[in-house]
Amino acid sequence: MADKLKFALALALLAAGVAGFYLLAEQAMIVRVLAVLAGVASAAAMAWITEPGRQFFSFAKEAVNESRKVVWPSRKETLQTTGMVFAFVVVMAVFLWLADKSLEWMLYDLVLGWKKS
Repeated sequence: MADKLKFALALALLAAGVAGFYLLAEQAMIVRVLAVLAGVASAAAMAWITEPGRQFFSFAKEAVNESRKVVWPSRKETLQTTGMVFAFVVVMAVFLWLADKSLEWMLYDLVLGWKKS
C-alpha cells in the first residue's frame, strides 16, 4: 500500500510540473521548462523509492547494458543488404506489373471480347 501511495505522489508531482508550465504563462520560457523538469525529476525520485520503480530502473540498466553488446553491421554489409532489398522491390514491381497486364489482357480480350482503343 505504501508503494501505491508513493507512486500516486510521483504522478501528482509530475502533474504539478506540467501544471506549473501553464500556470507560469507570464514567466520566461526557461522558468516554465524548469518547472516541468523539476516535476519530472521529483516524480522520478519518488518513483525510484518504490519497489516497482526499483524494478523498472534495474530493467532499464540491464537494457542499456544489453544494447552495448549489439554488433552493428559494417557499411559494406549495410549497402549490400540495401541493394538486395531494392533489387527485390524492382523484381516484384515488374512481376506484379506483368501479372496485372496479363490478367487485364485475359479479361478484356479473351473473356469480354473488348478491344482497348
